[in-house]
Amino acid sequence: MLERLAGNDALKAELGTALRGGRLPHAVLLVGEPGCGAGFAARCLAADYLYPAGGPHAEAVLKKEDTECLVLQGEGASGQIPVKKVREAREAIQRSALSTDAAGRVLFIYGAQNLNGSSANAMLKIIEEPPEGVLFLLTATSAATVLPTIRSRCAAYTIAPVPAADCAARLKAERLLAKAAEELAFLYEGHIGTALKSWNDPTAKAALGMAKTLCGYAAQGDTYRALALLTKYERDKDGFAALLWTLDQLCSAVLRRPAYGQEQCGGLTPAGAAKILNADARARKSLTGNGNLRLNVAVLAGRLREKAFPEGEAALHASGVPPLQQC
Repeated sequence: MLERLAGNDALKAELGTALRGGRLPHAVLLVGEPGCGAGFAARCLAADYLYPAGGPHAEAVLKKEDTECLVLQGEGASGQIPVKKVREAREAIQRSALSTDAAGRVLFIYGAQNLNGSSANAMLKIIEEPPEGVLFLLTATSAATVLPTIRSRCAAYTIAPVPAADCAARLKAERLLAKAAEELAFLYEGHIGTALKSWNDPTAKAALGMAKTLCGYAAQGDTYRALALLTKYERDKDGFAALLWTLDQLCSAVLRRPAYGQEQCGGLTPAGAAKILNADARARKSLTGNGNLRLNVAVLAGRLREKAFPEGEAALHASGVPPLQQC
């Protein structure tokens, strides 16, 4: 199943050799930026470990449906992994018998950076004295964000983004149209998981559409519609954060390939993209600091009007219509 992971040939070869030789560490930390496929890589490794011959059970692991796999991940607004869940998983592993169909059991810890002091200590007890046949597979966005006590008990591997061409090929295999696959592969720089989410997840897809629309308004100097669009987020903090993140991706893409701004972002220029990135950074800082959401939205709209629409504002001033009235 590891062969289904796009790119990362050296990683797949090393893990495959260790697995076949019976030398795979009992705790593996897979590190990768969001969307790189660390979680998918963990499931591929788990499938090969539990069911070396493949088959329906191995496929079930990839779909998160196999009964020999337990999962821990962050919960609630904080995203932390509570100590109670770690203890429950530890008891479930210690008390349950191994299946005759599987070579062992697997405990996934998705987002190991979300283990706090208490939950990390509870996890250490089972990692240091693992039950027979149990494989611990942890993922994290960065090894540095994982508590040293956990990180030091794991063999760490890095999952890298794949080249845009490989990403597009994988997206086409997932039945995306060629044009969409190639655009998303470029936009998200080989992060297959992020590209798939932007295509399949309604919220992510909507954020991409809204961000493109806003970029177009910026390029056209249409301050009224830009402000009207942004006010929709006055009571939607998560949606506003998703919009800011998506705007960053679009503007970065325009800086890398100016023609992308003409084709997909309503004519946004690299200079306009740089100004939006600056405004986004300020809005994100305020949002992270729990600033007033409604005010934050209004301020972003003001900064976009002031910085990203200079040509449009000049034309509107020439028309004799006051800018505030236009908004």
